[in-house]
Amino acid sequence: MPSADEIAPLAVPSIVDPSTPLVASYTYHSPTPTAPGPYILGVDEAGRGPVLGPMVYGVAYCPASYKENLEDMGFDDSKALKPETRASLLETLCSDPEHLAWSVRVLSPQAISNGMLRRPPTNLNRQAEQATILLIREVLQSGIELSEIYVDALGNTETYQAQLSRQFPGISITVKAKADSLFKVVGAASVAAKVTRDAWIEGWKFEEQQPQLLATPGANSSTISSPTWSAELGSGYPSDPKTKAWISKSLEPTFGFPSLVRFSWTTVKNELEKSAHAVKWTDEGQESLVKAFSSATGHDKDRCAVTKDLCISSVGSL
Repeated sequence: MPSADEIAPLAVPSIVDPSTPLVASYTYHSPTPTAPGPYILGVDEAGRGPVLGPMVYGVAYCPASYKENLEDMGFDDSKALKPETRASLLETLCSDPEHLAWSVRVLSPQAISNGMLRRPPTNLNRQAEQATILLIREVLQSGIELSEIYVDALGNTETYQAQLSRQFPGISITVKAKADSLFKVVGAASVAAKVTRDAWIEGWKFEEQQPQLLATPGANSSTISSPTWSAELGSGYPSDPKTKAWISKSLEPTFGFPSLVRFSWTTVKNELEKSAHAVKWTDEGQESLVKAFSSATGHDKDRCAVTKDLCISSVGSL
């Protein structure tokens, strides 16, 4: 009998190539079911709160006439299920492609942080809404007729429900807190999202550790060394002592953290302020522009040739 170390990790269809680092957000769709509709669809997420790794939005859908079958399959809030149960339920979700289907939108840590730190920011709620709308829209575009959509709560349930109803008129939409426990189709979406996120975290490949070749003139290329990080990540939540310890030990004072980390989180910002090297950004280009286009007195003799040619009398008019 093989040892635990020799057993291959669970193959998750939504991770096409586990050996490739996650560097960008992407969407996965299972095969489109062929049973006649209309269909019901559930939406849930995994990884909203952690400071490490992706946030994954999932949808699951089946014909409305299949709803009773779904009730007996054991789907529930994925956080209330054991990992092996979640893995088994994902296999169940893949076992009847005529009636059952699912999709996930995997938001990379870099994309999450870039959105939250841009100006104006795209906050986490907005990114979640965008992922939800994208998944539903692509299911509809595949030819599936949806009659009912059930969504786990995000912010104010009435406001979000009204917003989704405007996006998808003619479809009955229900947004409820704890929807993954109330509606089995949402529980199925919860399983798809959770198994996908867990597989990414457990098998995380640091892009910063990928082999890099250093070309040396007159010599063969050689591999340069890469930084290493502990695999003891903890749960990824900021309150987890193991995650706190990993964040503290993984900081490189000049270059910060690997791309596993959501650098827009307050936990990370505080660690950078406390332990990283201070950086002063100087925008010499902006200073040169101001000097080139400014006019001290407004008289032509005091303006540079550029401002005269462009008929600009002050930076304000620029």
